Amino acid sequence: MSKWEILLTDGLEDNGQELLRTAAEVENNPTITADDLLKVVGDYDALIVRGRTKVTAAVFEAGKKLKVVGRSGVGVDNIDLVAAKAKGVTVVNAPIATTLAVAELTLGLMLSLMREIPRADSGMKANKWLKKELEGCELYQKTLGVIGCGRIGAAVGDRARAFGMRVLGYDPLLTDIDIRRKGMEPASLEGIYQRADMITIHVPLNDQTRGMINAETIGKMKKGVYLVCAARGGIIDESALLAALGSGQVAGAGLDVLATEPPGESPLAAHPKVVATPHIGAQTREAQARAAGDIATEVLAALNNETLRWRVA
Repeated sequence: MSKWEILLTDGLEDNGQELLRTAAEVENNPTITADDLLKVVGDYDALIVRGRTKVTAAVFEAGKKLKVVGRSGVGVDNIDLVAAKAKGVTVVNAPIATTLAVAELTLGLMLSLMREIPRADSGMKANKWLKKELEGCELYQKTLGVIGCGRIGAAVGDRARAFGMRVLGYDPLLTDIDIRRKGMEPASLEGIYQRADMITIHVPLNDQTRGMINAETIGKMKKGVYLVCAARGGIIDESALLAALGSGQVAGAGLDVLATEPPGESPLAAHPKVVATPHIGAQTREAQARAAGDIATEVLAALNNETLRWRVA
């Protein structure tokens, strides 16, 4: 019998499962409830999740054998890192696997907004020829503000420059030299608000970023700005964005994330000036395969006390 017992609660691509099974017994239960997780987590040495499962303090308390929690993806806001540290449980993620997928979706949202592609498509499907109503704008020579210049923000900047955009970058964790090396012009948040025709957000959700795009900050932006967010719901104050869409302060928004997911009947997602997608930034076959391989390798390394590439806590 294998040494380690590993529980998957949100599924994992076959390549990742196969790698784990070379060294462990793996239980794949992608529909497990929060209550049932508390009942069984004590039997496992490792837990691997995506975004659905909430790894709360109660989970860590019940996980008597738990040595490592792996997040197959980037964001770890569904994992209580304070509780993990208190219980001595290592938390790892797979931060580079989904970079290209999220960056490409961000560009897709940008293009969809500027050229009203969803409206054009729905019109065609309804046998409506909306040609005269669909005069869009080009990305060429527009100014893009990138808030958060990590891997994804930098990848978006690279692709935006290929469209001939001017790219401003803001990141409190990077120096101006670092931002220039990523091909962006360093700017303050105020500078981005004042100058950018379009703003894309690539920061984690935490106490510092929650609601950072709100009525006050939107009021500082250029009238008619476009906003794009494929990071985390909650970074944008949705009521403030809805009001700004109504006033015309914001010309349109591309949102892959919302504060509540799924949102139910959401006036923001249904707004005609919003292109909304159901948190699919990382949902490509290639990205999911990369993430599965990366997190499987990292979790096994943690179990075997080997060097870790992506330790979060």
